[in-house]
Amino acid sequence: MGKKHFIIPIFVPHLGCPHDCVFCNQERITGASTNVTAEYVEKTIEAYLSTLPRQNVNIEVAFYGGSFTGIDIDMQKQLLSVPHRYKERRRIDGIRLSTRPDYIDQGILDLLKGYGVDTIELGVQSLKDEVLNKNGRGHNSDQIYMASELIKDNGFNLGLQMMIGLVGDTMEYSIFTAKELAKLDPYCVRIYPTLVIRNTHLEGMYRSGIYDPLSLRESIEITTYILMLFQYYGINVIRVGLQPTDRIRRGGDVVAGPFHPSYRQLVESNIYRVLLENYLGGIGESILSGQHVRFECNYRNISYIAGQKAGNTLYLIDRYGLRDIRIYEKDISENLIEILVGDSRYNMDKMDAIGRYLRERAII
Repeated sequence: MGKKHFIIPIFVPHLGCPHDCVFCNQERITGASTNVTAEYVEKTIEAYLSTLPRQNVNIEVAFYGGSFTGIDIDMQKQLLSVPHRYKERRRIDGIRLSTRPDYIDQGILDLLKGYGVDTIELGVQSLKDEVLNKNGRGHNSDQIYMASELIKDNGFNLGLQMMIGLVGDTMEYSIFTAKELAKLDPYCVRIYPTLVIRNTHLEGMYRSGIYDPLSLRESIEITTYILMLFQYYGINVIRVGLQPTDRIRRGGDVVAGPFHPSYRQLVESNIYRVLLENYLGGIGESILSGQHVRFECNYRNISYIAGQKAGNTLYLIDRYGLRDIRIYEKDISENLIEILVGDSRYNMDKMDAIGRYLRERAII
């Protein structure tokens, strides 16, 4: 059994970030508003460690929010010195932080290396300069490519964050960004749909009719392509959708946009829906019509295959005129679904099915 991974989050909202991107209000997104200190970092680490198991775990301290490497150098040293000390004592296993591409250079990386940082996540958001400009990012795509290569060349794990549905964005632009991120071969990726958060420039643009956010359905369609693309290339997607909090919710600070507390599950379910529809189409409607169909799969995939409120099974029954669909657990690979139609058995390999689906749409 692999080690269980735990994150100790340290929020540094808007520290070090000189720009006000149209979508950003770090105080509301993180739920934190005070400037952090070394003492605060130590208290937070101790509080988490007191509740975590000590055996067979991997514990990582993560600095979230803002742009860490834009903070005053002395403050960076003070904040990093605390988890570095815990790492040297083997009480934690890793340190990660997030920052902007234009706040990375060799001097910064030498500093981070000296304090034991393992993973650097870059807020890429888009690799189309037109989109970066319209959203007030304050840097261009060339800086993203340069920072990414520099981070990898210096032996850090590279994390990349992208957003869909930004001002001026399109499905084609988002897929382009995802394909470019895949070429950079990152250690991990996050995908966020753009939400209109209270007290942001984007809220003003939305209320004045300048910006129209994606619907939930539109965003799921785009994210489905992107998540399939990353899965096809074996890239670890560690988050899809913004983490729900007391404030990040409908009726809270989310004014508009494709928010859902189980956003990733909706996307994963939609992936199985389109893949199974495509695969069953290859079997043929004449063979499927009026048949009992049985899916056998790893237990982890049962809810994804069924879909929210059995939406996938109901859709496929209607689409192919099936008598019914039954889903059964089987001790097989998570990438495999065995499909029984009458006396015939078919094996759908998820990665093969993704590759075929993306090639048919000229995405790969």
